[in-house]
Amino acid sequence: MAWPGAAPPARRRVGHAPRRWFADAFLAVTGLGLGVVVALVVTGESRGSLAAPGGWLIAGGRLAGFTGAYLMLIMVVLVARLPWLERAVGQDRLVLWHRRIAPWALVLIGAHIVLVTLGYAQLAKSGALHQFWQFLSSYPDMLAAAVAFGLLVMGGVTSIRRARSHLKYETWWIVHLYLYLALALAFAHQIVTGVSFIGHPLTKAVWIVVWAATAGMVIVFRVIQPIIRNLRHQLRVVSVVEEAPGVVSVICAGRQISWMAVSGGQYFQWRFLTRELWWHSHPYSLSALPHPPYVRVTVKGLGDQSRALAHLRPGTRVFIEGPYGAFTRHARSTEQVALIGAGVGITPLRALLEDLPASVDVVVVVRASTVEDIVHRDEIAELVRQRGGRFHEVVGPRHQVRVGTSTLRRLVPDIAHRDVYVCGPDGFTELVVSASSRLGVPSGNIHQEKFSF
Repeated sequence: MAWPGAAPPARRRVGHAPRRWFADAFLAVTGLGLGVVVALVVTGESRGSLAAPGGWLIAGGRLAGFTGAYLMLIMVVLVARLPWLERAVGQDRLVLWHRRIAPWALVLIGAHIVLVTLGYAQLAKSGALHQFWQFLSSYPDMLAAAVAFGLLVMGGVTSIRRARSHLKYETWWIVHLYLYLALALAFAHQIVTGVSFIGHPLTKAVWIVVWAATAGMVIVFRVIQPIIRNLRHQLRVVSVVEEAPGVVSVICAGRQISWMAVSGGQYFQWRFLTRELWWHSHPYSLSALPHPPYVRVTVKGLGDQSRALAHLRPGTRVFIEGPYGAFTRHARSTEQVALIGAGVGITPLRALLEDLPASVDVVVVVRASTVEDIVHRDEIAELVRQRGGRFHEVVGPRHQVRVGTSTLRRLVPDIAHRDVYVCGPDGFTELVVSASSRLGVPSGNIHQEKFSF
């Protein structure tokens, strides 16, 4: 099956515009929730408990434990893929926030263990190691809590950049699935042994509601919603087409594709249901707007999963999650746009180009080692021609031909007045972003999105 190229798609639902105030509202609610949690824990302490031996250590440990657990819940919400939040912020920024919070959560939970152990050791007039063993051997759910902390540490260690570089994506993903078990064990530990809940039904009720709401969001948006959408669309592979050396397009067909509200530049998490690939899930951008009943994704064979896509058979079932991403026309603030891409990063720009309003003035700059390496070259050229834009090809060896300050000044002399969308390998993207900044493009007008979570 040949893709319809630059032909206009059939009538379909347009992608949802982000509502920026959702992000501010989320931050406000998050801060308010943290304040409520801290207030409930602090007011639950009595003068008598603080005056007892180790009282202040125990109180500090409880506060650290509740605060660390609350931050863990925020981390879960950030990657729960809430549509309204994801469209307002972008999944890459949400993951960045998630990573920045993680060390604080682990440190606070570690401090909880240390402070409570030292406090109870003072109260019992025993050694810290003896008291820690007493916790594990005599207190209900303490062993489960220790397992939960071990799983959290394992998740944190495997997320360190150097450690993760030695892991397959699937291994990292499975390790992080265990974090849900860790959270369940931690919740059981707090409910069963939490002294802060004794005589304080309001504190217990608030804590249960917070945890239940978090679990509900994960179940709805990570499980139920994707299942419903895939039952509706029932995507199957129609054909696999080689676009450039090592680059293939997977064309899928499904039902009610016109109901798929997606913007150019967005991506899905793709799972191809073969015996070898069903448990792999990777983010790939659409390389064109949906043309009902077809959707297309273009992938470069960089890993085991992406290389295997070249051998998919027609009829293979496909499971998708999404769409995700804020790399869309909604991010722009001007009527002049520069789309700059390299390698397979050209593909979301091709879809974005198709989705931009006709009134937008467009300059497209693509970089490749050879003309044959420019993915969807003919389609992009035709789309640019139809809208009266400019299309520039920067071709040559990577170390000799670069898209830096001088190249952008020559090809896009008015770049300072444009929104700049950049997509490609990390080194290329960093170079273009830096050059655009030096040429006067405001930081808010430079748009990029990273999928390497």
